[in-house]
Amino acid sequence: MIELEVYAVGLREGDNIMRLDHELETLPGLRYQADPNHDIVYFEMDEPVISVKQLTDAFRRIDLEPRFVGEIPSELDTGSRTQRIE
Repeated sequence: MIELEVYAVGLREGDNIMRLDHELETLPGLRYQADPNHDIVYFEMDEPVISVKQLTDAFRRIDLEPRFVGEIPSELDTGSRTQRIE
């Protein structure tokens, strides 16, 4: 199971939760629950059905800036096209 937590200031304002729901409803296998009291969305998925970039884009399309809480699971592609040099 892959778990991810996202903090987005302004999530509880207006109809942002409903707008986010419309952005994410097309992704099968993605489960989420919004905590509007704290502007946090908890995500769960059995397989990596969404990338970090797709998730970030979904929040930005409704004018919210997502901040990932904790470590981003390695199974999720960050969408970065750069390679880490070690």
